[in-house]
Amino acid sequence: MTDKDPKKAEAARARANSLTPTERSEIAKRAADNRWNKDLPAATYTGEIEVGDAHLSCAVLENGIRVLTQSDMMRALGRSRQAKGRGFYDADVNLPAFLTAKNLKPFIPNDLYVTSSQIEFRLPSGQKAFGYRAEMLPQVCEVYLKARDADELTGNQKHIATQADILMRGLATIGIVALVDEATGYQRDRAADALAKILEKFIAKELQPWVPTFPNVFYEQLFRLRNLDFPRETVKRPQYFGHLTNDIIYDRLAPGIREELRNTTPKLPSGRRKHHMHRKLTPDMGHPKLREHLASVTTIMRLSSNYEEFKRNLDKIHPRYGETIAMDFGSEGL
Repeated sequence: MTDKDPKKAEAARARANSLTPTERSEIAKRAADNRWNKDLPAATYTGEIEVGDAHLSCAVLENGIRVLTQSDMMRALGRSRQAKGRGFYDADVNLPAFLTAKNLKPFIPNDLYVTSSQIEFRLPSGQKAFGYRAEMLPQVCEVYLKARDADELTGNQKHIATQADILMRGLATIGIVALVDEATGYQRDRAADALAKILEKFIAKELQPWVPTFPNVFYEQLFRLRNLDFPRETVKRPQYFGHLTNDIIYDRLAPGIREELRNTTPKLPSGRRKHHMHRKLTPDMGHPKLREHLASVTTIMRLSSNYEEFKRNLDKIHPRYGETIAMDFGSEGL
């Protein structure tokens, strides 16, 4: 082994001697952070998305999880304080601080307790960051909007509902996961066998337990758009609603999903399906994506005055897979 170059060693010592105590402390802190954070999942893709009037830093981690940074999500929801690590997360109830108010509890779905866990990850710089799964944002917005509709918000929560309304309108233009993928460049590097992998992640090998999935508001809005009275004394729906649901939901959920669900969901002699198709969706991917899509579709429904307007908006925002997005060629574009 040869000795280090004396000139280089001397230059390094001179540089070290020229640093201020603050600069030395910052260098040492960065080195320590890199050592302690090396075992955290790394952000392999990063970017920024714009939803309504909010700009959110986002990332796709090496394990494929899409995250929004904690501080940006707080600001997007109208929380003025800066997030500081675990201080904004209550591990006892498995919820972030902005969902722990008692008056919100009746409006929090069970699956939100699972997806709301805080995620620590490592930025490309090596610095530790805190975030939440990207699909959690529309779920949180829905909690506040449901509480507002029920007139259960306190005075200091109403501005969060206003922000949630703005965010949901922004999210209605495109699914949050697709937005993150586009902003980070992740979509460009998807594997060539993406369809097979999607089906593997979405379709479960075993039938899953039944859980309430399609919210009442979905059917309330569908009845309204079809100019029908919503029956509150029965859960029966017009038979053709099944065809509408296939078009609105399953044809637009992911490539090949509807056909695969039809193939794996047997029919009874009466012609009806033996069980709900959503029971064949995986709990870790298929079901959360269905809930996310339902939230976006319901928002589009609320913003539409009739079924024709709803379908035009739906075709632009969530076109069926394999079809070309409808383009609005107005006079200004000619």
